[in-house]
Amino acid sequence: MGSLKSYLTGFVLSLILTAIPFALVMSGTLSSSAILAGIFGAGIVQILVHLHYFLHLDTSSAARWNVLAMMFTLLIMALFVGGTLWIMSSLNYRMM
Repeated sequence: MGSLKSYLTGFVLSLILTAIPFALVMSGTLSSSAILAGIFGAGIVQILVHLHYFLHLDTSSAARWNVLAMMFTLLIMALFVGGTLWIMSSLNYRMM
């Protein structure tokens, strides 16, 4: 699976990707939309770092089924969240 070097690399990258949004918010030099984009960008990259270094999901043939299962899970979650937001929006429109 993973080596100590791999785990330490993932840990350091996750610390850096946690410090970046903190620094963006604490500095206050950018606009709120730029700070929000930076937070979301660092969050997406951090998810990818965790998937690669800690869950060992990559393009190897051994991990292909795990990636497929994760993609199916993400699809189901998107359907649930999207459907919920759609229903709530429709109810809000019809109730007002």
